[in-house]
Amino acid sequence: MPRSVNSVASRKRRKKILKQTKGQFGRRKNVRTVAKNAYEKGLTYAYRDRRKKKGNFRALWIQRINAGVRQYDMSYSEFMGKLHKAGIELDRKVLADLAMNHPKAFEEVIKKVKTA
Repeated sequence: MPRSVNSVASRKRRKKILKQTKGQFGRRKNVRTVAKNAYEKGLTYAYRDRRKKKGNFRALWIQRINAGVRQYDMSYSEFMGKLHKAGIELDRKVLADLAMNHPKAFEEVIKKVKTA
C-alpha cells in the first residue's frame, strides 16, 4: 500500500507562516525555514513587549507628573510622599492626565497636598 502524505495540509501549514511574514526583508518573507525562525522570534518579541509596555507607560506618567509638580517647587518623590500621607488615592495615570490636560485641577491637588 502506498504511503499517504496529505500534501494539502502540509502546504497550508507552510503558507500560513509565509503569509505571517509577508512584508519582511530578504529571505525572511519567502524561504520557509528562515520565515519560520523570523515568525517565532517575532512572537517572542511580541510577548516580551506586551509586558514592557506597562513599564514604559508608568515611566511616562512619572515624567509628566514630575514636570507638572516642578512648577510648584516640589520634586516627584516629595509630592508622592505627601499625596499618600494626605490620603489622596489617585493613581499615576490619572495624575499624569491632570498634569497634562487639566492644570487647574492638578493645582488643586497640589494645594491639598501642601496643606496636609
